[in-house]
Amino acid sequence: MKQRARASAIFGAWLVATCVWAGLAHGQTADRAASAALRERFAQLRAAPESRSLPKSLYLQSRESSDSLQGDIYALVDHPYNEVRRVLSRVQPWCNILILHLNVKYCGASSTGSPEALRVGVGRKTDQPLADAYWMRFAFDVARDSDEYLSVVLLAPDGPLSTRDYVIQVEAVALDDRRSLVHVAYAYSYGTLARSAMDVYLATLGRGKVGFSVVGQEPDGRSIFVGGVRGVVERNTMRYYLAIDAYLGAYALPAPQRSKKSLEDWFAATERHPRQLHEIDRSAYLEMKGREVRRQESAPPPPRKD
Repeated sequence: MKQRARASAIFGAWLVATCVWAGLAHGQTADRAASAALRERFAQLRAAPESRSLPKSLYLQSRESSDSLQGDIYALVDHPYNEVRRVLSRVQPWCNILILHLNVKYCGASSTGSPEALRVGVGRKTDQPLADAYWMRFAFDVARDSDEYLSVVLLAPDGPLSTRDYVIQVEAVALDDRRSLVHVAYAYSYGTLARSAMDVYLATLGRGKVGFSVVGQEPDGRSIFVGGVRGVVERNTMRYYLAIDAYLGAYALPAPQRSKKSLEDWFAATERHPRQLHEIDRSAYLEMKGREVRRQESAPPPPRKD
């Protein structure tokens, strides 16, 4: 009986180990496939003939349906994969990334719950009390994290007005020892109220604003850029991508210097695309964001009302 029990225990341990190794092998295969797919997509974009307004290392696409919008950026970045993985796979740095965006007024990270989460206050592109911000809760999920491939997803079920199902996803793979390929996706859905508000914005404050996709050519040869809601989602996708890139570029510095450099670099990067992204002057941005960063570091967000 003892020999049979021992044999049974050995078989059980072998079976568990086999299942674990099978799971690891499947995960490694999936990571290699995802890594290869991202590399192939970037190669396809590089090979495709198109009118472009962006550097050769950066590609932006957008799509619109009857109730949703999505922007996608594929980029070659001057950051080693291990650094990209180390920073983006943790919830805490994401608040330092998101606060760079003009519309983000506050971000608080929580790593105690499951899933980890970010509480984000969004509002105007100017100074605004936190009491007037709209608060969103992003669940933070590291979907894949390996030497081959990283996928991080932020999900928020609700947003301002009748917007919903917000997604910010970042995929990354190594290109070589110094550079990585990244894919940043930003998407959300909307209802009638949000669409009406967007129509008002596009007819007033947003009149004449454009995105990055070239959709035609003027008789004098100048590019015609996409407008409307696709222009909106392209501008915000670019702002989030530039925030990630700016924070990664400042990450090696001590924390106080890191914040200052990431703010300066984010603004400088947006000013390379003034037609699409210029909103306020450099001094106004740095003063406003400096106050918001200090507030974020020193004060908790207002209590949830729900």
